[in-house]
Amino acid sequence: MIELAVVGAGHWGPNLINNFSMSGRSRVRYVVDRDENRLAAIRARFPSVEVRTDFESVVEDAELDGVVIATPTSSHFELARRAMAQGKHVLVEKPLTDSVVSSRELCALAENKGVVLMVGHVFLYNEASRRVRDFIEEDELGRIYYISMVRTNLGPIRTDVDAAWDLAAHDISLASFWLDAWPTSVSAMGGEFINPGIADVVFATLRYPNGVLVNLHASWLNPRKSRDITVVGEKKMLTFDDVDLETPLRLHDKQVSEFHAKGGADSPGLIDSFSSFRTSVHLGEVTEPVVAKSEPLRNECEHFLDCVSGLATPISDGRAGLAVVRVLDALSLSMREGGREVGVPSE
Repeated sequence: MIELAVVGAGHWGPNLINNFSMSGRSRVRYVVDRDENRLAAIRARFPSVEVRTDFESVVEDAELDGVVIATPTSSHFELARRAMAQGKHVLVEKPLTDSVVSSRELCALAENKGVVLMVGHVFLYNEASRRVRDFIEEDELGRIYYISMVRTNLGPIRTDVDAAWDLAAHDISLASFWLDAWPTSVSAMGGEFINPGIADVVFATLRYPNGVLVNLHASWLNPRKSRDITVVGEKKMLTFDDVDLETPLRLHDKQVSEFHAKGGADSPGLIDSFSSFRTSVHLGEVTEPVVAKSEPLRNECEHFLDCVSGLATPISDGRAGLAVVRVLDALSLSMREGGREVGVPSE
């Protein structure tokens, strides 16, 4: 049985506690939080779990195998550092930390201590996300032109990081997973409406190798919860609505007709009517690929246990988490400089 401590019993922590408690392969031995009311709620819901406010006494327990961190981003570095210094495996919620320097330090410490460092980029463990990657790898869509990603909701509003670090972190990890590459440059603009100095909405463009563009819209100041993604390829197009639990994926057999795109001899020439417009594009069927139903967070938790057991290596390891932080850092610089395109340094 893998013995765990979960640090943070707020918005996301109880979900992690529940999944690790239900696994059958792990036991949540401790839950740590500074808020006594939260700990009282955890005690009532999970009576077998020991609750504490002192992290140091927990992390020094020699029988503890791993620490799961679900606290505000600004606290990730110190908690993960102290846990790995004691030889504990660590799963930390995204983003890894709030700076490139501290993220790099955690990666080096994990490698030095020989422990697992995994980042909770939960959308990588979504079965629909895996299907999208399969479609791209199998050339079902053809050459990828661009990806549009919208992630909005009304709250929760953060005070330690902006909407890019909180929300766009998901989409950066996802787009990079699909494209098997990282952005080379970014540009971004943000709006600060609730808390000065913290962008509630971010619009960003990421340039990937091979000319692929990725556009992001991240906001916690929006009336509608959206997790809409469109992938446009040379052969086909794909839409991914993560809010739609029944049919999240739709594959569109649509494209610009080759003769029109290349302006060949058979080009329709002047398009001055709706009928002539229709001849310039290929409008095929829309299919709904079957996606196996599973819970992404449960998949993530089980994968962490596999990694701790030596059965797997993390898909979203520390180095992948560091790469996401490098992109987020470049986005922040671009916003500070009025949307200037900024290069993303390679590691």
